[in-house]
Amino acid sequence: MVNINIEYFLYYRIYSKEIENMNGLFQSLKENLVFFLEFLLIVAAIFAVAYVVEKIIRKKNQDTSRVLSTRMVVVIGMFSAIAAVLMLLEIPLPFAPSFYKLDFSELPALIGAFAFGPVAGVMIEFVKILLKLLIKGTSTAFVGELANFVVGCSFIIPAELIYLVKKSRKNAIIGCVVGTLVLTLVGTSFNAVYLLPKFAEMFGMPMDVLIGMGTKLNPNITNIFTFVLFAVAPLNLIKGFSDSLITLLIYKRLSPIIKNTKK
Repeated sequence: MVNINIEYFLYYRIYSKEIENMNGLFQSLKENLVFFLEFLLIVAAIFAVAYVVEKIIRKKNQDTSRVLSTRMVVVIGMFSAIAAVLMLLEIPLPFAPSFYKLDFSELPALIGAFAFGPVAGVMIEFVKILLKLLIKGTSTAFVGELANFVVGCSFIIPAELIYLVKKSRKNAIIGCVVGTLVLTLVGTSFNAVYLLPKFAEMFGMPMDVLIGMGTKLNPNITNIFTFVLFAVAPLNLIKGFSDSLITLLIYKRLSPIIKNTKK
């Protein structure tokens, strides 16, 4: 009964915070301006890394096409909108507390990255977050949005860079496998070191309460390490595997349409 009351308390706090933020996103920006600026710096750093590495690989491959083109901008806008909608369609999983849910918002970013490069993938991830904030606001003072962006890019960038070196089905598969592993490693580490402690701090509750919600689902969860091992890591593996599988199944058919080229 105590666990149920705690969970309801958490739901209430999250729901109340969402209502407040939906009605006052600019107020949230004002209150968390420093963190939001740090968020933008991280975005700029990731974008710069993706841009430089993409330029190096393109030069090595003697690819003189532009990193950004008019068609790319159009596709990025369209795919970002699809990703934002997918981000709102969350699926609960039986092995993780209900504040962890599966979504497929990285799928359009991965497809866009395969079509146009990692810079396009990073831009889709970022614009997706902006659209989500405009639609729903933030219930985590931008912490959850930062986590989603960082973890998403940790999946998109390595997968696309491997594919960009030599565009073949084999490299696409290798890239997706590596991307999924990096996603899982970064996602679990980021949750353990930063996201979960910050989440507990924001909602004014001890870490033991969050860990207890995991213990309720799996008695093997007894601390932060086992929490991310048995709840967060499987979620990230499922996310990376499903997005990779769908991309590998449909990308070849979508590629000529996205790039506006003939088969």
